[in-house]
Amino acid sequence: MSAERFADLVTDLCGALQLPDPELVLERGCLEVDGFEVLVANFENDPGAMYLNFNFGIVTSGRTMRIFQLMLESNLTVYAQDQAQMAVNPETGGVLLIVRVPMSDDVDGAWLADTFGHYTEHGRYWRDNMSSAHEDMFVGIASGEYVWIKS
Repeated sequence: MSAERFADLVTDLCGALQLPDPELVLERGCLEVDGFEVLVANFENDPGAMYLNFNFGIVTSGRTMRIFQLMLESNLTVYAQDQAQMAVNPETGGVLLIVRVPMSDDVDGAWLADTFGHYTEHGRYWRDNMSSAHEDMFVGIASGEYVWIKS
């Protein structure tokens, strides 16, 4: 696997998402899907995979520790099987979902577009129910019932 395979997949993804300029996506390393910024990358130390970083937004002030706990719980119970993990961008404080996608022969632009759709659903849920929920709603989400994880 190589940088050429990565470029081919990004080009195919842009076609599937009807984005007009795959060269610009490759140059910038990011695109917007359903209102979420997604960084796409391929690294020399892992040439057989591409990485997707979904930016889910900034944690509401005063909730940082509880959100970190929810992120850890989701990493252990939801994302462990997906080669994905939630993290915090140390520069911005934004919540990221980092997904490692092996660039196997069965991965193509349509498959990646479906994957982007799947994880932007997670992002919408995160943004609408955890990040920006009013206090009463947030307390219910963070109550320990873990209903949000089962979604």
